[in-house]
Amino acid sequence: MQKLLNVVQEFTAWCGMQINVKKTYLLVIDNDKKRRKQEPAPLLTINGETLQAMNLDDACRYLGYWGTGNGDMRATKEVVRQKIIAARDLIKCHPLTPELATELFTSKGMGVFRFSAALIEWSESELNDVKRLCVQAYKNAWHLPQSTASALFIFPKTHTGKESTLP
Repeated sequence: MQKLLNVVQEFTAWCGMQINVKKTYLLVIDNDKKRRKQEPAPLLTINGETLQAMNLDDACRYLGYWGTGNGDMRATKEVVRQKIIAARDLIKCHPLTPELATELFTSKGMGVFRFSAALIEWSESELNDVKRLCVQAYKNAWHLPQSTASALFIFPKTHTGKESTLP
């Protein structure tokens, strides 16, 4: 592995690229817990700096997704949930038209969910939680109290609903 890192280091030096060692981690994936305890992660370096080794249960970001070496994607789900909440709260007291506020939430809140939904399995209760947050955001967009019935945002247009984008 160190030989491969040396080749990467040579290549990046040749083409003028830099590796951000603070964002580069070593994650040894091995479900044999006994072997993992007996054989610690190797010490690997790049540009003279030792790579930080992660535990199998630590979440790290890879290609936009947060997960652990054993495939646990709960961290991504929590990031998505927090970004939906931030997008919902962004339009709480907004000066935009309801249509523009809805579009803003759909792009910021639903966009992050759609990215994750392609590869990450969401349980029905998790989807219901995301749906609840989205409906709250649409109520914010239309300056409606949270006690307003949610059917308006869930029903299709053929049944006088707004047919809002939901998970």
